[in-house]
Amino acid sequence: MKIHAYLMFDGQCEAAFSFYAKCLGGTLEMMRYAESPDAGEIPTQFQQRIMHACLTVGDQLLMASDRPPQSPHEGIKGCSISLQVDNLPEAERLYAALAEGGSVQMELQQTFWATRFAMLSDRFGVSWMINCVVSQMD
Repeated sequence: MKIHAYLMFDGQCEAAFSFYAKCLGGTLEMMRYAESPDAGEIPTQFQQRIMHACLTVGDQLLMASDRPPQSPHEGIKGCSISLQVDNLPEAERLYAALAEGGSVQMELQQTFWATRFAMLSDRFGVSWMINCVVSQMD
């Protein structure tokens, strides 16, 4: 079994996932509501929104969509995407990229469990944790 996160947006999915692909790398695939078999039943203002996005990084997936027309958007609350990083330059790069235009709850810093750890929300309101553990031999 694998567990993958699925995020919901209110019209910002394309911008968010293009940004995440730039930050995290990987392969990005997106499908718009206009491309679905039921496109004729989708209101015009939702046609160009993202019905499904999938960012594949190695064997990991991060998926999302813009909310469907019949579902109200309630935001992303109570969870974070946790990135496990094994070197300081990568932790610092990810922190700087994801924090730009967002809000930092905990600066990237040393903790008792990690070489560096940070908590932040990006410009799209998605909560992230960056956890970097570097062994003494690195």
